Amino acid sequence: METLEFIIYPDGRVKETVTGIVGSSCQEVTRAIEAQLGVVVSQLQTSDYYAQQVNQSEKVATQSTFSASDW
Repeated sequence: METLEFIIYPDGRVKETVTGIVGSSCQEVTRAIEAQLGVVVSQLQTSDYYAQQVNQSEKVATQSTFSASDW
């Protein structure tokens, strides 16, 4: 599940936490929001940022040969 959490402090600072998004795509998700919030003072990437999405695929090839003598 993708989650964006914002904590707004009394002095106006905003802490943004993104979870459930693998890789740097979290920056694409938050770019427009950050532009509206103001100046980004610092960023700290989590382990999810450095993780790579795993795509698994399996290709199965089968070949069967029958001859009249097999029957």
